[in-house]
Amino acid sequence: MKLPASWIREHVDLPDGVGTGDLTDRLTALGLKLEAVESAGADITGPLVIGRVLTMEPEPQKNGKTINWCTVDVGAANGTGEPQGIVCGAHNFAPGDLVVVVLPGGVLPGGFAISARKTYGHVSAGMICSARELGLGEDHDGIIVLPADAGEPGEDVFDLLGLREEVIEFEINPDRAYALSVRGVAREAALAYDAPYRDPVERDVPPADDAGHPVVVDDPQGCPVFVARTVSGFDPTAPTPDWMARRIRQAGMRPISLAVDVTNYVMLETGRPIHGYDADKLQGAVRVRRAREGERLTTLDGTDRVLSPEDLVVTDDSGIIGLGGVMGGEATEMSGTTTRVLVEAAHWDPVAMFRTGKRHKISSEAGRRNERGVDPTICEAAADRVVELLCSHGGATAEPGVTVVGTPPPASTITVDADLPARVTGIEVPPATTVQHLTAVGCAVEGTGDVLTVTVPPWRPDLTDPFDLVEEVARVVGYDRVPSVLPTPRAGRGLTREQRLRRRVGRTLAGAGCVEVLTFPFVGEAALDALGLDADDPRRRTTRLANPLSAEEPAYTTTLLPGLLKAAARNIGRGAPGVALFETATVAFPSGRGAAPIYGVDRRPSSDELATLLEAVPHQPLHLAVVLAGERERSGWWGEGRPAGWADALAVVRVVAEELGLDLVVESAALAPWHPGRCARLSVADPQRGQVELGHAGELHPRVCQAFGLPARSAAVEVDLDGLMRSAVDVPGGPTLSSFPVAKEDVALVVDAGLPAAAVEAALREGAGPLLESVRLFDVFTGEQVGEGRKSLAFALRFRAPDRTLTEEETARAREAAVALAGERTGAVQRA
Repeated sequence: MKLPASWIREHVDLPDGVGTGDLTDRLTALGLKLEAVESAGADITGPLVIGRVLTMEPEPQKNGKTINWCTVDVGAANGTGEPQGIVCGAHNFAPGDLVVVVLPGGVLPGGFAISARKTYGHVSAGMICSARELGLGEDHDGIIVLPADAGEPGEDVFDLLGLREEVIEFEINPDRAYALSVRGVAREAALAYDAPYRDPVERDVPPADDAGHPVVVDDPQGCPVFVARTVSGFDPTAPTPDWMARRIRQAGMRPISLAVDVTNYVMLETGRPIHGYDADKLQGAVRVRRAREGERLTTLDGTDRVLSPEDLVVTDDSGIIGLGGVMGGEATEMSGTTTRVLVEAAHWDPVAMFRTGKRHKISSEAGRRNERGVDPTICEAAADRVVELLCSHGGATAEPGVTVVGTPPPASTITVDADLPARVTGIEVPPATTVQHLTAVGCAVEGTGDVLTVTVPPWRPDLTDPFDLVEEVARVVGYDRVPSVLPTPRAGRGLTREQRLRRRVGRTLAGAGCVEVLTFPFVGEAALDALGLDADDPRRRTTRLANPLSAEEPAYTTTLLPGLLKAAARNIGRGAPGVALFETATVAFPSGRGAAPIYGVDRRPSSDELATLLEAVPHQPLHLAVVLAGERERSGWWGEGRPAGWADALAVVRVVAEELGLDLVVESAALAPWHPGRCARLSVADPQRGQVELGHAGELHPRVCQAFGLPARSAAVEVDLDGLMRSAVDVPGGPTLSSFPVAKEDVALVVDAGLPAAAVEAALREGAGPLLESVRLFDVFTGEQVGEGRKSLAFALRFRAPDRTLTEEETARAREAAVALAGERTGAVQRA
């Protein structure tokens, strides 16, 4: 909201010596945040004076343009008293007119220096200025022509044009709609200084009668009050007074014509949006109702709009003539031939205004105020003010009759404890002070005991509960008086088990050379297609957002891989030789129980209602995903590097499982987006839950690498971190150390080529018994020596006892028992 300081001062008697800086500080303390203080002439220097045009000689040019060679009387401002010769390209003035002249040595906005220079065959000693050249608006079609009584040639024009006037711009919160007007800001200024205030709507208005233009309101809830006044004999060619046009421009709006400018001026003055109709274009009574399905309206901006049954519309016998409170219709628009004006000052339902504006994508100054809530009691006064200005400046005559339909909604009351402001703010606020301050902001307060009954002023629809009143008292007392007290927290219980485990996982992955990232948690069909997921893959059943941030990615993701793969590709594409990224985040799987019910906000949902709500919430497990692409080991003087592969992906999961005290079980699998022959299913053995599947790891399918722009043979992991943490050991045991030597035994077993090595390893581990310290697969061989469809798996077995040195016989028995069980379980045959 932008307002000149002088306009505010017209309605409040500020103490002597109060400057704009002090005023803005006080208003900011009351909640009207200062954005800027501007002055249109702040960057204008040098002589800017009134000039009287003496002669004006049109001179056509070869380029088709006609310029005017003028002599202008600038009094003694040029130091000689002689007329000034100036070339001007505008044609909206004549000899005898008073104009604005900047003389050589002056500087206009933008650092445009003025000097005497030769142009079009003449030496032009200065410039006759337009509004845009002075920073007063965008009008550049002609120069400024001053009123005949503006002053004498040579007089300074800064004050006349308001170029020294300071304009204050405030940031107005949505709940402070009353401050979108001089009336509201001046009231706050009076509150800040406890100064006398003159309300611009306090005026004698004629009583309502039946002689005015007929109005029918079919929807009193949508339009509680409708006031109509008519003026006739209006001169459509009458200019807008300079002072009015200047204030409209200073407020950030554009002057259009007197009839329109008057309605805008009164809106800025009072906060009440006003609309004017060409009364001669109206047919019959004006009616307010809801639109019907399929109805259309061409609004003032020339747009043909299809209306919704929720829209409030204004109609006459010819049809719809306006969107109530939002924008008028083209059919009854005031124009250059309008001589009768019907003035509408109506109060509209704010919610309906907001929805209509959003539905039709209409943003206007009137809609901005109506949708935030305007004082419903000032419609008659605002309409009377418009009539007054149309009559005094447009030569109009007020027709008899004042139409008033409806009554303002009753004022709301709030019951509040008198000591509540003191209890909430920590400031010593006696009950008498609470009453005083609430009265100062416009409330009517009854009761002098512990409980007060407060009637809210009609211009403050944002005051709805006792704590709103506490805020009003606090801002008048001064937010700076609220003590800064650091609250003492209760003694904590430390991190939760899940928090500890997540931190352990993060530290472990960081130690393994991975970097944590946060990616966009939403996904679209294109990303799922790029992963190569089948049509019936459960990961394609996503939870779609009602209002997504991106139409291309409208659903909550069911897998972390799309975001991680994009992040990896972005880093590789920008020159990174290799990346190792990980992310821990939730994914969402639809509950399948339908949409959640919508309950009211007037009460807390019951336990059953909350349970129903939670049933509709998607299942959101915590996942861990890792992507390895490019170099895993760097090249250097020490030798060749090594690209990341599926084995690195498995190694990352193994180190996490080891940190959590779990033994990882790896089995061959086939699942998109992994390569069918290089994909592993990962699981752990849980004492309570048995074998728990966690996820998959391995090399990505070549088509997936190509789709995401990753190097070939990139690898990825995705596991259910919730499941992993549920099985985790809170305090893993340390390694068992023995001072006795280890006994080493190697075995090579021939098995079917499709048998997972993990199955053979599990059988060896179980068969070897308690003396086995470790088992490690160190070689896989296929060839003619082992036969077609067979492979040889070589395992290193390490045996050790905690209390003695093992004998060869003990070691041999343990090795033979391990081989025997492997043969029984998997059909393994020891290779000769």
